[in-house]
Amino acid sequence: MANIKSAIKRAKKSEANREHNIMFKSAMRTAIRTFFVKAQEKDVSGAKEAFITATKKVDKAVSKGLIHKNKAAREKSRLSKTLNELNA
Repeated sequence: MANIKSAIKRAKKSEANREHNIMFKSAMRTAIRTFFVKAQEKDVSGAKEAFITATKKVDKAVSKGLIHKNKAAREKSRLSKTLNELNA
């Protein structure tokens, strides 16, 4: 453990940031999972709403630096492909 006051504060702040990042990534994954559940149930209107929510969460995660932009593009591509198959 750190001895210097500023290092102790920094360690606390880092832990708080880590927990926030974990919470945010978990919410993103849940939104993606929700979309795929709705798509599997053939719920078109629910899937469209879940798609919008999931893409927003993915974009927000990129802007915060939690995931790479290529991973976000891949996730959004998978989501939109599934939605298009559902509509066809």
